[in-house]
Amino acid sequence: MPAELTAWERVEIARGINRPTSLDFISGIFNKFTELHGDRQGKDDGAVIGGIAVIDGEYVTVIGLQKGRNLKENARRNYGMANPSGYRKALRLMKQAEKFNRPVICFVDTPGAYPGIEAEERGQGEAIARNLFEMSGLKVPVLSIIIGEGGSGGALALAVANEVWMMENAIYSILSPEGFASILWKDSRKAAEAAEVMKITAKDLLELRIIERIIPEEEPLKLENLCCVADSLRTEILSFINSYKKKDNDEITQQRYERFRNM
Repeated sequence: MPAELTAWERVEIARGINRPTSLDFISGIFNKFTELHGDRQGKDDGAVIGGIAVIDGEYVTVIGLQKGRNLKENARRNYGMANPSGYRKALRLMKQAEKFNRPVICFVDTPGAYPGIEAEERGQGEAIARNLFEMSGLKVPVLSIIIGEGGSGGALALAVANEVWMMENAIYSILSPEGFASILWKDSRKAAEAAEVMKITAKDLLELRIIERIIPEEEPLKLENLCCVADSLRTEILSFINSYKKKDNDEITQQRYERFRNM
């Protein structure tokens, strides 16, 4: 990928309608995936997908924030913006993974948690905070991969991990460049300028030690070239899983704690 790309150009690539979704990554990387539904409190949020997957004989729990590619899909997926039920579903699957000693692999692609009044009425803030709290103490290794947009607490709710990786053209930030520009300069049209100063690209975040690894993209990622990246990611994920087999549960939790304390 040419080094001369601006931060705003990477924002546009990360948001691209043809960029692979979490389900695309899951089908490209794992040998088998069985999706599980519901938060056990009455709802199944289409913006969060998750279940049990197999990767070269290793059983893992996989969770992803899922966007759609057209109006119908996005109506079902709510443009990748999860409601409280989605975060509760994700937490249910994480606790299940802990019970059965399965590593957790998360794929993050969201502009942020759904900001609607009904989400707040149903406890959006509490659901995200609960995920942050519970993930910090999970006794199994957690890997989060930012594959597109990593927006605000909606992304962090799946990224309290032992390691966080980013695709080369992904972004990860406290809010959108448009929101940043609106707050700082009272003008959302300055989003491109905001993107440059926010340090939201993979290169910036690796230098700041917010993430551990950048997954290269020789060209902007599409379904047509996902297979090359998926093959590499499969190897890297297996290496991650194997490296944590040497650690006991307390060591895994302590390593995650120290990761965030040292930021």
